Amino acid sequence: MLHKFFNSNPLRNLLFVLLLLSTIGGLGYLTQRHSLQRDITFNASNSLEPGSIAVLKQLIGPVNITVYATEQDVRLGDIRKIIREFLSLYQRYKSDLKLVFIDPEKEPEKTRAARIQLNGEMVIEYAGRSEHLTQINEQTLTSALLRLAHTRDHTVMYLDGHGERKLDGQANHDLGLLFGAKLRQNGFKISSLNLAIAQDIPVNTRVLVITQPQVDLMPGEVDKLLHYVERGGNLLWLLDAEPLHGLERLAEKLDLVLPPGIVIDPAATEMNAPATWSLGATYPPHAITREFNLITAYPGARPLAWNEGADWKPLVEVAARGWVSRDASGARFDKRRDTPGPAVIALTLQRHINETEQRIVVVGNGAFLANSFAGNGGNVDLGVNMLNWLSGEEQLISLQPRVARDSNIVLSQMQLTFISVGFLLCLPLLLAGSGVYIWWIRRRA
Repeated sequence: MLHKFFNSNPLRNLLFVLLLLSTIGGLGYLTQRHSLQRDITFNASNSLEPGSIAVLKQLIGPVNITVYATEQDVRLGDIRKIIREFLSLYQRYKSDLKLVFIDPEKEPEKTRAARIQLNGEMVIEYAGRSEHLTQINEQTLTSALLRLAHTRDHTVMYLDGHGERKLDGQANHDLGLLFGAKLRQNGFKISSLNLAIAQDIPVNTRVLVITQPQVDLMPGEVDKLLHYVERGGNLLWLLDAEPLHGLERLAEKLDLVLPPGIVIDPAATEMNAPATWSLGATYPPHAITREFNLITAYPGARPLAWNEGADWKPLVEVAARGWVSRDASGARFDKRRDTPGPAVIALTLQRHINETEQRIVVVGNGAFLANSFAGNGGNVDLGVNMLNWLSGEEQLISLQPRVARDSNIVLSQMQLTFISVGFLLCLPLLLAGSGVYIWWIRRRA
C-alpha cells in the first residue's frame, strides 16, 4: 500500500527523499561541530581528571609538544601511537595543543640540539618557556603544564639558622620530602634565608615561610621580619605549641593571640590516632579550601585567636567535641583549666598595604607538613593550596592523582556455590528440557 502511495504521488516521494538527505546532512554537520563523548570505563581511564581540565583552561594560547621518538621501540612497540592516543585526551579540551614527532635516528642534529636523552622524550613549549618530560602519565604532564602556567616568579624563602624545619630538608621533622617536593613540582623556587647574614628579605620573595625556631632570634632579625610585613610581604607562619623564641613581636604586630595548651580531639582517638592529634574534616568557606573535601591531621596543634578588630578569618576548625588542654596528656577534660572546643588552628589575613595586597596564613601546627606526617590525608594538598593562594594564583589548583579502583571481584563461598550449580547443573538441565519440549511439540504436530 505504501508502494502505491509513493508511485501515485512522485512529488511527495521526491520531497521525502530530499527531507531524508537534509536530515542526514544536518546530523553530519552537527557531528563535525559538536562532539558528544561518554567514558564508561570502570575507572574513567579514558578521561582527564577535573584538575587537569582546570589547568588547560588556564593556558591562553597554543601549547606545542615535540616528541622525539622512533617509529618502533624495542620494549614498548609503537610508542608514537601510545603518545598520540594519550595526548588526544588533552586535545579534546585544548584544540590548539599541537603535537609534532621527530625521529632521533633520522634527524640526529635536531635531537642533539634539543638535548634529548631518551627515546620518547617530550619538549613542551608554552609562552616562551619549555620543559622536558621523560615519563608519560597524566600527573607528570599536567604538573609540567601547571609550572608553565605560572606567569610570575614564585620564589618561596624559608627562615633558617635557628633550628627551624627546612623546606627542602630530608629529616623527619623537615618539610622537604613531600611538601617541598610538591611545591617544586608545581613551579615554586625554594631557597633558605638566614637573616643574620642577609641585609634584608629579598624583594623578589613571593612568600616567606616561618617555622618553629629552636633558639632565640636576634632583635635585628625580628626587625627585618617586621619590615617585610610592614611593606606588604606574604607570609606562611607554622606555629608549634612551643615558646616563640623572639617572635612575640611578630605575633603582636599581627594582632595574634596565642592561648596556651594543645588541642584534644576525640574524633582522632576514634580513628586510632593519639589523643593529642586533631582532625580537620569541614572547613569554613575560603579560596584555599574551595572544593577541598579531604581530611587533614594535625599532631599536637595549638589554638589560635586574635585581637578584636583584626581582620583574621578562620581557615581550619577542629575538635567540635574536644577541648584545649593545659595537660600534655589531655586524658580528661578539666573544666577548671581546659577550654571546650571547637578550636581554630589556622587563620588567614588579606589586606592592602601601600597599594599592595598582602596575604598571610598562620597555622598552629608545623608537624602536619613534616616528612613524618605529611602523608596523612590531604595535608600536602592543603599546604600547596595555601602557597597557591599566598602567591596570588589560587586558580592553579593542586592536582589530585587518580586513585586506582579495585577491579577484582571477591565472591563468598555461597555465591561461588550458587554460580557453580547454576552453570554446571541448572543451565544444562534447562537446555536439555527445552530440547525435549521442542521435540515433543514437533512430534505431536
